[in-house]
Amino acid sequence: MKRIGIPRALLYYQYYPMWQVFFEELGAEVVISSPTTPVMLAEGSSRVVADTCLPAKVFLGHVLSLVDQCDFVFIPAIRSTRKNIINCSKFLGLPDMTRAVIPESPPILEIDIDIGRGKRQLYQAIYQLGIHFTWSPLRIRRAVTTALQAYRQHRERMTNEKLTLAQAIGEKNSVKTPAQPSQSTIALIGHPYLLYDDYVNHRLIHRLEQTGSRVVTSEMLSPGELESATTRLVGKAYWTYEEEIVGAGGHYLQDKIDGIIGVMAFGCGPDSLMVEMVRRQAVRLKSVPFMSLTLEEHTAEAGIVTRLEAFTDMIQRRKRGHN
Repeated sequence: MKRIGIPRALLYYQYYPMWQVFFEELGAEVVISSPTTPVMLAEGSSRVVADTCLPAKVFLGHVLSLVDQCDFVFIPAIRSTRKNIINCSKFLGLPDMTRAVIPESPPILEIDIDIGRGKRQLYQAIYQLGIHFTWSPLRIRRAVTTALQAYRQHRERMTNEKLTLAQAIGEKNSVKTPAQPSQSTIALIGHPYLLYDDYVNHRLIHRLEQTGSRVVTSEMLSPGELESATTRLVGKAYWTYEEEIVGAGGHYLQDKIDGIIGVMAFGCGPDSLMVEMVRRQAVRLKSVPFMSLTLEEHTAEAGIVTRLEAFTDMIQRRKRGHN
């Protein structure tokens, strides 16, 4: 049985259930790298120039942790998941970058996903991936169908049950607690690889929940809600995962929540632009307090804790003043 390594970084948080089912349906064993550690980040950072973005450094650290743990490492190049909308360049060149800076990496299984090229090209790319495990087109098609069904159920469950992504995929220490009255509701907007990596964000969601806050995220919204809010706030979307920030931010600005926290990676141009658009709209509406958090490899835990405490205290004072 072939062992397929999947780094617990970047798009793992969005597509892992689908990837896992696809490979297991083809008879492979899926191996996930362990949660991010300081050693992983340090080793990933040592392979690239200092200007490389934090999520890419984390990803490379996870690939390094999979060396000698698997037969192949799965690294897709996702150019677009919707027509006329492109992805960040780090996703496009991920397989090539990994080969260049980690020559000792296990052989890379890659697939070039570009919806703009049409379904025929997509099916051919999936088949080329599948023949590493079987020559049967029927078995590959069955694996794709099962994987897509698992992914849709995964997304619907998050929306219907209001789960964070970590809760939905069963991340350790992310078990949903019974419903109970909360002091406030705070929306976190940002990419899942920042919101759900506890080392990178210094356990952001856990710290907010400790203050008695209920945390809501983009995964709890339907695709229709995200698309509608994105159109209302910025018009046409141009980046593949723009709705994770703009769509969620635009929706929650109109919803009955108590505050919004925008989370972005230092040096990420698209992140900074999208979070700023939401911030400006929050200032314009004067209805919901907004705070931005910028994460990078030297972000101090004490600084994050202090800012969160100040933000949640301000929200509580604001609520008391309105009562």
